[in-house]
Amino acid sequence: MSSHYDTLEVRSPEERELALLARLPGHIALAQTTVHFGASLAGVDPAAITSREALAALPVVRKHDLLDLQKAHPPLGGMTATPLSGLRRVFSSPGPIYDPEGRGADWWRFARVMYAAGFRPGDLIHNTFSYHFTPAGFMVDGGAQALGCCVFPAGVGQTEMQVQAMAGLKPAGYVGTPSFLKIILEKADEMGMDVSSLKRAIVSGEALFPVQKAFFTARGLSVLQAYASADLGMIAYESEAREGLIIEEELLVEIVRPGTGDPVAPGEVGEVVVTSFNPDYPLVRFGTGDLSAVLPGVSPCGRTNMRIRGWMGRADQTAKVKGMFVHPSQVAEVVRRHPEIVRARLVVDNAEGQDRMTLHCESAAADAALAKAVADSIRDVTKLRGEVKLAAAGSLPNDGKVIEDARKYD
Repeated sequence: MSSHYDTLEVRSPEERELALLARLPGHIALAQTTVHFGASLAGVDPAAITSREALAALPVVRKHDLLDLQKAHPPLGGMTATPLSGLRRVFSSPGPIYDPEGRGADWWRFARVMYAAGFRPGDLIHNTFSYHFTPAGFMVDGGAQALGCCVFPAGVGQTEMQVQAMAGLKPAGYVGTPSFLKIILEKADEMGMDVSSLKRAIVSGEALFPVQKAFFTARGLSVLQAYASADLGMIAYESEAREGLIIEEELLVEIVRPGTGDPVAPGEVGEVVVTSFNPDYPLVRFGTGDLSAVLPGVSPCGRTNMRIRGWMGRADQTAKVKGMFVHPSQVAEVVRRHPEIVRARLVVDNAEGQDRMTLHCESAAADAALAKAVADSIRDVTKLRGEVKLAAAGSLPNDGKVIEDARKYD
């Protein structure tokens, strides 16, 4: 059986580039039929957008813009080319930001990454991504159907039941966050249950840290990373070569200087900006807010598309914690609820290989009741648990930083 999903993966870089650029005029014209792009690209001649240089002259719409756009043009910001009646589902990501799903097969383009990870028709996949509110569970489900795999829709939480299902069903692999995979495997050890049928995993939604890699490798588990978003679907994926993430075939990706739309020099770190050739949701120069850099050359696995180094942080102060985005505005909301707090700084680290949030608060009232109340507010606002450390006024750095990502990625 071929080690590649299709011939698109192994075409020459020159052939791929010409094919993508040839699609730009039609894509721009389609985007201009939407309310948002009709305004932002007014006066642009689609026929003239046939190069990366011409594309780079167009405005970037960034993920954080979606909140205001969707308030102005509910529910989807006037950015869809397919009416609501023609969509299959609509999801909600933290913000809230609403994301469409069209009716096409494998709409999120997940089958390719599953094939690269070693999944094959007939395999049973234990899918721990959520099937409600956010689209991750359906991303995996659609890819599995296209590939001919069977899915156990495990969703999140209920660790003991997850272990029991794995022991009983003996799935070939897992898809979900790396931190939850580690929790499940540790719980299986504690319960004395055999989940050794797991031979491979695709992890996404958060960074895969070295301590986690070592843990999985010691168990003989092949774990590969995928980079996807609720707006774009699959963006890039890791192959068995484990040398960067390979861009998905249906996307045109740029790396730009944060805060601008200007492409950076090859190899320089910048924001990942994506043009997605999606007929339902034709995004043009969508700024993900994620930082990465292009790797030179092609992957040793034979796939020839552009590679990026992987997720290297956020271009803004937004942090992804346990698969959920945490925004500076959410920190501000927590502070607003507690007038005793003068200033706050959310520090995210990965102690013992798992994400941890600690809100450092300057306050004159340093008591346990306030700390508990603030912790409750953190969970209410972010839907995540967070620790609270109260400090004296003037003790936090005066650098304007609201969220500090102190995790180690190497």
